[in-house]
Amino acid sequence: MFPMTPIAAALAFFFCAGALAAPSAIGTTPRSLMAQAKGLPSEFEEHFFDVPLAVRVEVDQQFLGEAMIVLSRDDRITLLDFTDVADSRVPANERDTWAAYLQQGVPLGACAGSCPEQMLAVHYSLENSLVSIATERAERDSETPRFYDQPRAGSTGLIVRNQLNLNGGQQQDLGGRYGLEASSSLGNWTQNFNMQLARMGGGDDQLYHSVHELYSQRELQGNFLRLGYFTPASEGLSRQPRTFGNSPDTALGVMYGSSDSLAIDISTPSVYPIYVTANRLGSVEIYRDGLLINTQPVPAGLQTLDTRPLPGGIYEVEVRLIEDGQITSTSQELVYKPNNWRNPDERWRYNLFAGRETKLLSNWEDDKNDAMTAGVALNYLLHPRVVVGLSGRQVRDTLQYGTSVDWSLADSVSLYANLYQTQDYGTGVDLQGLYSYSSGSLIASHTRSWLDTRNTYETLPDGTRIRQRNVFTGQTSNSSLSVNHRISQKSSLNARISHSDGYTEGVGLDLGWNQRTFLFGSDGNWRLSLFDRPGSSSSGNQRNRGVDLSLNLSLGGPGQQISASIGSRTSRDGARDNNASVTYRKTLQDHLLQSVSATASTDTYGVGVSGTASFLTEAVSGDAFAQRSSYNGNFTGDLNLDSTFAMSGLQMVMTSQSRGDGAGMIIDVESDLEHIALRADDLSGGSIRLHPGRNFVPITAYRNSTVSFDFEGNHVPAASIQPVRTRYHLNKGGVEYRKITVSKTLTVLGRLLDPQGHPLKGHHVINHASRGVTEVDGFFSMEMSASAPTLEVRHNDQLLCQFRLDPAAQPTEQDVLMIGDLRCSADTLADATYKAEKAG
Repeated sequence: MFPMTPIAAALAFFFCAGALAAPSAIGTTPRSLMAQAKGLPSEFEEHFFDVPLAVRVEVDQQFLGEAMIVLSRDDRITLLDFTDVADSRVPANERDTWAAYLQQGVPLGACAGSCPEQMLAVHYSLENSLVSIATERAERDSETPRFYDQPRAGSTGLIVRNQLNLNGGQQQDLGGRYGLEASSSLGNWTQNFNMQLARMGGGDDQLYHSVHELYSQRELQGNFLRLGYFTPASEGLSRQPRTFGNSPDTALGVMYGSSDSLAIDISTPSVYPIYVTANRLGSVEIYRDGLLINTQPVPAGLQTLDTRPLPGGIYEVEVRLIEDGQITSTSQELVYKPNNWRNPDERWRYNLFAGRETKLLSNWEDDKNDAMTAGVALNYLLHPRVVVGLSGRQVRDTLQYGTSVDWSLADSVSLYANLYQTQDYGTGVDLQGLYSYSSGSLIASHTRSWLDTRNTYETLPDGTRIRQRNVFTGQTSNSSLSVNHRISQKSSLNARISHSDGYTEGVGLDLGWNQRTFLFGSDGNWRLSLFDRPGSSSSGNQRNRGVDLSLNLSLGGPGQQISASIGSRTSRDGARDNNASVTYRKTLQDHLLQSVSATASTDTYGVGVSGTASFLTEAVSGDAFAQRSSYNGNFTGDLNLDSTFAMSGLQMVMTSQSRGDGAGMIIDVESDLEHIALRADDLSGGSIRLHPGRNFVPITAYRNSTVSFDFEGNHVPAASIQPVRTRYHLNKGGVEYRKITVSKTLTVLGRLLDPQGHPLKGHHVINHASRGVTEVDGFFSMEMSASAPTLEVRHNDQLLCQFRLDPAAQPTEQDVLMIGDLRCSADTLADATYKAEKAG
């Protein structure tokens, strides 16, 4: 930062006063700097050239930012730094392009030579303290781009996610699954690989293995092309028609369809608002899949969050309310921003595939089917409020059909219907309706199926295949009506009535009442539940009737919570089961363990205990669960581990961070300060904390964007980060490598003199950490690296002198080094150490 001198601040006033009396300039050519300076009193002219000036910078009359510049008498402008860009709508990557160009020092007037961003000319107006940049796009009515451009040279990289899940117990054989998901980038093609190893347990000790994906995909503007070995699925549709029966097996072939991967998100709010209630002024952090995607301040009281900056789609997020630096509440919320058509003239969305059903390194089934398979799924925008769908595919010599209609009758009323049929399997229908009002919502649904499930299996999203344990032949149906109603800011009511026929039969009723409270000096929440549900094996096939009263209470310490419940239900043998439980939870900061909880419960059968713990290291994240059953005293448990490996060229990292939005960046942090805490902010995504050493930062694929680096927290140390930001443009699976350096700094105060002792103004004083420009009287202030206390002086791109300072020999006050006078002469280029003179 370079403070503007009071004299320099007065220049615009004197110039404006002279401009009122001066005749209008002849012609349209902008006047030179010398011509503009003629309107200034002579004693002010020296405060106009070769000194830092505060200006406003515009590109094609769009605000680029407030900045500090230096003007020279040969009509050149040099940018020092942008000081405020909060109100600018110009993308950060475009601002970085202009900053890099202007910091070199450029001549005013028409562009000559190589100029960025189709630039035509640069002009400075002293009257307005305005730097104007004109480009060839100034007079064009360009439409907002609909798609992101891919990197011209493509990208490279490899990201591998490893998942391990284990479960077992005293009377349960050890079972588990290992999954490996890899994505890589080669040019503008993305490669995907998915492999699974599984052991089912429960007497089945065979090790199952299979490869579910091994293909290459190219993203186009609005479409994608996939070649290789994959599991066919309906992708790229706004609404996917449902089908049932045998899931489509893996196939070797080709797939083509609609895609939103390159589509630019439009800042639209979520259909259903997200509310938080803060007791004090605070902030909200929004997490998706464990990654921070947005933060925003909130005042006290009931507030609606701004969901426009959030990515499009329908997904769950965790909302954390932070007051006085502590998390006071968390909640799971649904973001509902369906990716509807951006251009109503393009009414079709589709995907289609064709290939041969085959298996790669799989022993899941003895029957090796090798038949041809094909399918197509379509969406058609019949009306801005009506989307119809149709799908058809052949799987193992059977045909599957599906139709759907998604109808928004009004802003608060929507209806979804789905009719589907599979040969030699059955027919089904699905109806859902939603009505939302100011204080809640009403949801109705009905599903009915006529089916035969004796020879079916299910494929999970991660590729694991599970045989159907419960087979059924006949008719099943399920109908429900749900009501969610806010009584007040602190109280809400929900109710659900359902009727099922098939696997379970009967009418079910659930009533719930929630009440926020303040108890023992802490925030809490009461919940009363009443239920009457159809019988099942866990209730002795008797109706499960009961009541439950629970209390969740935040304790005095940060991240501590206790909950307790008492109630009654139907036991496993059909009798009355009175039960109670108490749970303690604690969230830990800057610790291997992220959270721990312990639960003790009692019921008709005895006492049960359980505990959970989640942990996080640099390389692995995971959680563990252990339980002792009150029913039979047996112990069971499970363990989940997750880790990601990333590679860029010869640089590799093992990290607990997920791959985020498809791409990543390996960052080495070199620091001469211990226990430094940094933050990397992806301007197109979230924020990640950095530590000295090697880090992995998930970034957003296909975006031409920037990652900026800053210190964590409010207490910023006397240090500098180089570079403070870096640009990226990667395809999915791409990984890049960067290195940043954190150097301890001192604020240097001094004056630059020539050999005769006259002040030198407008000279650039440069250090590894920053740079400064001398004022009219030769004084300057800047940040200097404590580990490299060297200064070099340049003027008009010529190195005039350099100094190596000795901070121990100079007076220092609170990290401010006062070096007095520096005499700049050619012989200082050879000096090893320069001792500054005391200021006179």
